[in-house]
Amino acid sequence: MIEAKKSLTILLASPRGFCAGVERAIQIVERALARYGSPVYVRHEIVHNRSVVEALEAKGAIFVEELDEVPDDRPVVFSAHGVPKTVPAEAARRHLLYLDATCPLVSKVHREAERHAESGRTVILIGHAGHPEVIGTMGQLPPGQVLLVEDVEQAESVAVSDPLNLAYATQTTLSVDDTVDIVAILRRRFPAIHGPKKEDICYATTNRQAAVKAIAARCDALVVIGAPNSSNSMRLVEVATNSGCARSRLLQRAGDMDWEWLGDNVRRLGITAGASAPEHLVEELIASCRHRYEVTIEEVHTSQEHVVFKLPRELVG
Repeated sequence: MIEAKKSLTILLASPRGFCAGVERAIQIVERALARYGSPVYVRHEIVHNRSVVEALEAKGAIFVEELDEVPDDRPVVFSAHGVPKTVPAEAARRHLLYLDATCPLVSKVHREAERHAESGRTVILIGHAGHPEVIGTMGQLPPGQVLLVEDVEQAESVAVSDPLNLAYATQTTLSVDDTVDIVAILRRRFPAIHGPKKEDICYATTNRQAAVKAIAARCDALVVIGAPNSSNSMRLVEVATNSGCARSRLLQRAGDMDWEWLGDNVRRLGITAGASAPEHLVEELIASCRHRYEVTIEEVHTSQEHVVFKLPRELVG
């Protein structure tokens, strides 16, 4: 006798997955391949997702860590996370054809940092050390003009030479809640500090975290599809855990699912995806669930997204 499948309700967070900056970056690589032929070189992962990188590699993209790996006669694309000023300067020195896929919302933070420096302010950057976006933002200004603060403890201890000429900016993919706490400490310690007119954390990060908050307390377990080096994906796991679903974890794709971890008692599974994770990975996980359970899908919408970013002029027309 065939045992009946247990029922599983999937609470599907929306919005999830690709944001406008990620879609733009991928389109830049694809259009560059169509216009210039293969190979097109890409400095660093265009976005933090192996599935995306492998798909572009199959089309003729070659991913490298530094410009010295790029031949003089081929185009190179800079990743969505942004790069220090030294990178386009070196590309220009070598007369390389380069295309900048930096997310416009990251470029906005770069411009803010530059404006503060021009006004004589030291910039405190709230972010994670070693993340490409942080490296790129800190690389917009000379050494020493940007101080990195990663958490509330560092916000309490950071030393500045001139508290009256100070500003802060943030990495775009941080936890909204954690950043509020850090900013509150900086404002208490340095009342004259300048902040952005509009918060630096991007709309997609904010929306995906809000969607996770909306479902977390209703879930027995929750899965975030994304890469371990994806800041926004890792923050979604943290947000889910802090919002009522202790059994939350990151998953790169369905084949990595630990079904024993899910267990026999899970009746409501939350699923979302980081901003650099393609929707087909969500569909793949749902299909795997259907093999094991009688699945009911409940999509929970918390906001609509209609943001589109323009492509570089060189690739239009």
